[in-house]
Amino acid sequence: MTRTQEEGLTKVPKDIPANTQLIDLQNNDITEIKEDDFKGLDHLYAVFLLKNQISKIHPKAFRNMNNLKILHLSYNLLPRVPDNLPTSIQSLRLHDNQISTIQKGAFKGMQELNVLELSANPITNSGIEAGAFDNMATLYLRIAESKLTAVPKDLPSSLTDLHLDYNKIAKVESEDFLRLKNLQSLWLDFNQIKYVENRTFASIPRVREIHLDNNKLKKVPPGFNNLKYLQVLYLHSNSISYVGVNDFCPSRARVKKTPYTRISLYANPVKYWDMQPPTFRCVSSHNSVQLGNHRK
Repeated sequence: MTRTQEEGLTKVPKDIPANTQLIDLQNNDITEIKEDDFKGLDHLYAVFLLKNQISKIHPKAFRNMNNLKILHLSYNLLPRVPDNLPTSIQSLRLHDNQISTIQKGAFKGMQELNVLELSANPITNSGIEAGAFDNMATLYLRIAESKLTAVPKDLPSSLTDLHLDYNKIAKVESEDFLRLKNLQSLWLDFNQIKYVENRTFASIPRVREIHLDNNKLKKVPPGFNNLKYLQVLYLHSNSISYVGVNDFCPSRARVKKTPYTRISLYANPVKYWDMQPPTFRCVSSHNSVQLGNHRK
């Protein structure tokens, strides 16, 4: 292992042993990754370059690094996703950079990716080129704290966790999740969502957790009562003034559903005494429902 944290380095050190498996160069002042900086280091498993001043990475900087599993480049000044990333990477963190464009094929061939973190970049919907997520797979994708106004198109069908919180999304459309049959966790909190189209959630039948708190919803979005495995639902801090008796639970008694362990509705104008008792008939316990604390 080569560890050189906080040494004021302005470039990648030379003469790193060829058998090195982990390089930790975080908290330095490196501004550029050159073509030969990692030449001959074919055994590298993990590279940590976070918290530098990197704005440029040579397209061939990571060539022949077929064993690389972890690449952390967060807290730098990168304007785009680096080219020709090793397809062996399992964890790629690029958050807190200056990335505004995700180019077509940016993650091409990356079928082993488990985590892709792109948050806190000035990414807009128009900056995500068609085909940006083609020929790749990842389980966890986070594009939070960005400038998205809609759910990005053509997201990887492999996703189980999608985090789009802290954006400017105003509407969720029925086709937004059509490809995401395996999605289990969806985070859309802290957006500006006013409307969710009918059958939007029918595309994600395996979802277990949905975060829609801190938006501008005036009613409970349709479709939760048909989600067999949904257990956690956050709707607090919206403008919901009415909750229907079948908004959360199946309308037919014979339909089986995993009980909710948490439904949060506090900080909404809805009055708990206006809700019919059967509204929460599929909740594990009365402590699982959070109500009240609304302020005008």
